[in-house]
Amino acid sequence: MLPRPYAGDLDWGLVAAFRQQASDRLSAALGEDRGHLTIPAQRERGRAIILELLEGEAAERIDSGTPTWSPAEQAAMATAIDNALFGLGRLQPLVDDDTVENIIITGHDQVTLELVDGRMVPGPSVADTDQELIGFLVFLASRSEVTARPFTQAQPRLHLRLDGGARLAAAAWVTPRPSVVIRRHRLRRVTLDDLVARGAMTPLAASFLAAAVRARRSIVVAGAQGAGKTTLVRALCAEIPKHEAIGTFETEYELHLHELRDQHPIVFAWEARPGSGERGPDGRQAGEFTLSEALFDSFRFNLSRQIVGEVRGHEILAMLKAMESGAGSISTTHAPSAEGAIGKLVTCAMEAGPHVTHDYAVRAIASAIDVVVHVHLETTPTADGTPQRQRWVAEIITVTGGEKEKGYAIQHVFRTAPGDREATPHVLDDSYRDLARWGFDLEGFYATARGAAS
Repeated sequence: MLPRPYAGDLDWGLVAAFRQQASDRLSAALGEDRGHLTIPAQRERGRAIILELLEGEAAERIDSGTPTWSPAEQAAMATAIDNALFGLGRLQPLVDDDTVENIIITGHDQVTLELVDGRMVPGPSVADTDQELIGFLVFLASRSEVTARPFTQAQPRLHLRLDGGARLAAAAWVTPRPSVVIRRHRLRRVTLDDLVARGAMTPLAASFLAAAVRARRSIVVAGAQGAGKTTLVRALCAEIPKHEAIGTFETEYELHLHELRDQHPIVFAWEARPGSGERGPDGRQAGEFTLSEALFDSFRFNLSRQIVGEVRGHEILAMLKAMESGAGSISTTHAPSAEGAIGKLVTCAMEAGPHVTHDYAVRAIASAIDVVVHVHLETTPTADGTPQRQRWVAEIITVTGGEKEKGYAIQHVFRTAPGDREATPHVLDDSYRDLARWGFDLEGFYATARGAAS
C-alpha cells in the first residue's frame, strides 16, 4: 500500500514508491524492445505509465473518501516521478534553473547554489537521507548506456557527464558525508569579446590572446577550480578559423565544440572511458579507453588542432604529444599562478613513470608551451553578506627554454598589480611582435605600457 494522503509539499516517499512501480511496469512493457527504442520513445512510454499510476491512485482515493490531489498537485507529482525515473530526481529542478551555475552538496541537506551572477546561496535538500542520496548516485552512474560508471565502496569516486552537458563529480564512503558538485556550463557559445564585456579581461589582453590563437601558438589556461578555465578555452577556440579540423580529448565532455556546428563545422570529439572489473596482465581494466589512445588514433584524422581539455595527471602525456605534433594546441590545468602551472605540469609528467626525469619534463614543457594564461577566482561578500565569486584574467606569460637554473624562461606580457582586478601590459618578448600580423594591437600595448611606466 502506498503512503497517503498527499499533503501540500511533495511526499518524496510516495514519489519513490511510484518511481519503483513505474520502473517495473516500464521494464515489463519494453521487454526485448528496449534496445530498439530511442530514449525519447522510452520516456514517452514511461510518462504514459506514470499518468496511469496517478490516475489509478486518484480513483482509489475518491472511492475510499480520502482527500485527493488538485490538478496542480497531480502535475507536480507526475513531474517529480518522471525526474526520478529519467532525470536527476530532486536535483532536476536545480539543474533546470537558468539562474544556477553550480550545485555544491556536502550532505543531502547541505546544499549551496552558485548563481550566474557569482552569488552563493543556500539550496533545498536533495534527498531525505545521505543513504538515499548515495543510492540515487549509484542508480545515476549505472543508468547511462554511453557513459555508465561504477560507483561503489570499492570505487568511491564518480565523474559523470549528464544529459544537457553538465558535469557531475561525487565521492562517498571516503568522505564524512556524500559530496557532489554539479557544474553547469552556461557559456557554451562565448567569445573573447563576451569576456571583455563581462570584465574578465581588457580589450588589449583579448587582442593578444586572439592573435596567439590565430598564429597557432600553444596555450595553457591555468587557475583554481571553478575559475572559468573551460569558458576561456571555448572563447579561445572561437578564434580558430572555421575551415580547420579540430580534435578534442577529454575525460568527460565539457568543451562541447562538436555541438557548435556553425562555429566549428569539423570537430572530432573523443571522450575517455574508464574500465570495469579486474585488471588484466597489462594492468588495464576491460573496456578502458585512455586519452593517449584517443590521441594516437587521431593522427589518422587529418586534424589542424588538438585540444586536450583538462590536465590533472597522466593527461600531460597526451597534452605534450599534441603540442609537439602540431601547433596551436590548447589545454587547461589547476594552478595558483601562471608560472605555477609550469611546475604543476612538470610534476604531472614525472608521475607518468620513472622514465620521465625532471630535466626531461622541464625541457619538454618549455619547448611545447608558448603562452600560459592564469584566471583568478576571488570570493567577496556583497552588501548583504552573501558571498559572491568574481573571475578575471590575472596574468599572461610567454614561455621559452633557456635559463640553466629553472630550465625555462618566462616573460610577463600582462600582469595584475597588487590590489587591482585587471591585467595590464608589462613586457613583450620580441618574438611575439609578429602577432600584429594576426590582429594584435601592438601599438596600443606599447602605448599603455609606457603610460603605466610613467
